[in-house]
Amino acid sequence: MVPTDIIYKYYPRNNDLRKILVSHSFAVAEKALSLAMTHPEMNLDTIFIYEAAILHDIGIFRTNAPDIYCFGEFPYICHGYLGADLLRKENLLSHALVCERHTGTGLSKRYIIANKLPLPRRDMNPVSLEEQLICFADKFFSKTNLDREKSVEEIKGNLSKYGINPVRQFEEWCEMFLA
Repeated sequence: MVPTDIIYKYYPRNNDLRKILVSHSFAVAEKALSLAMTHPEMNLDTIFIYEAAILHDIGIFRTNAPDIYCFGEFPYICHGYLGADLLRKENLLSHALVCERHTGTGLSKRYIIANKLPLPRRDMNPVSLEEQLICFADKFFSKTNLDREKSVEEIKGNLSKYGINPVRQFEEWCEMFLA
């Protein structure tokens, strides 16, 4: 199934939420593909990167984030694993992992438990280079300011609210993907 077909299955009307999701997802996909093309030595799967980047936020409609027209029952932080559950039903197992592992710079089981997050108690850190690249590219775009790419310094400032580890991970990705 084509990624946009899956989006239209779960976001059937041409409404504000679908417009936000599609705009954000295509920006992330474009950034991830652009970065992948600058690193042929990494031998990244660009077809997978495109598809997974388009689908990484598929679960947002199930969350409660009225600012972006989401009126579901779950806290927004749950959108990754909720999207992963949807994609598993579509038999897109690798794509589901991207959904589940893209929040912040990834979430460890230990962090989830320590912060009492309403998430399954398991590690949700990006593992493959493709997962890491999509997670990295996602940090450059918000869903509330769709026409603007964030700077590296702005992203690091946002991540610093969650401690030093997310900042360090982001800096490692900067060295990997921006060099």
